[in-house]
Amino acid sequence: MYMAGLLILDYEKIIRQEIKLIFKESQYNHLSIYESDSGKSALSIFQQKKPSLVIMDLSLPDVDGIQLGKEFIKISPKVSVIVLSQLTMFEMVESSINAGFSGYLIKPLSKVKLLSIVDRLQIPDLFQHSTDTSKESESVDAAKQPVKHALEFIHNKYQDELTLHEVANYVYLSDCYFSRLFKAEMKISFIEYLKKYRLNQAKRLLKMTSFPIEVIANNTGFANASYFTTTFKRMEGKTPTEYRGDFVKLFDKTH
Repeated sequence: MYMAGLLILDYEKIIRQEIKLIFKESQYNHLSIYESDSGKSALSIFQQKKPSLVIMDLSLPDVDGIQLGKEFIKISPKVSVIVLSQLTMFEMVESSINAGFSGYLIKPLSKVKLLSIVDRLQIPDLFQHSTDTSKESESVDAAKQPVKHALEFIHNKYQDELTLHEVANYVYLSDCYFSRLFKAEMKISFIEYLKKYRLNQAKRLLKMTSFPIEVIANNTGFANASYFTTTFKRMEGKTPTEYRGDFVKLFDKTH
């Protein structure tokens, strides 16, 4: 049976206190909070309490953090494990993701990022009030599908200056790992996908509005009209003006 609880595992007492304070001052202040400074003690607590959420440092004095996290999931498959670490090595991040952990945050601790990832996980019994289970299912599904979640973010933010780092950070992955994952799933790089998506939005505006080229460029995420025109011609074989002109001619013929 899962309990609306949080297990904090970190060798440093000050870190554990900081995390406790963050949760006590948040909407999750009703949670039962357990803490430990060692892997063996944490495992014992986990077996007894079976909390819904674990926040843990991987650098433990007595056990392998990755293996311990896997053990938590083996005991309670629905538990969410969030890693809080000073290690930024790609291999460690990748190992955490492959182990089925729900997030990887870098120390020093960011209150905003920590609560953001907990909000995104939407763990049902972390909330005091019942919520629609279908919505919870969708949220958990999105959290477990970072590329799908990233696409939604891109489609909402394509008009702005958008970098791979910003999107990777949004889905709590390293730049390198997110780039590889995105290309493997979408069969196209992040940069090319973003460029094509912006271009398709620009084509829609060229066909359906009389906005000047400069306005369309600015509203579809291109740095300026010159870059927009150059990119458009390279990818479409004609300039934005020529594209619009061809559409107008075709429209006139059919009407």
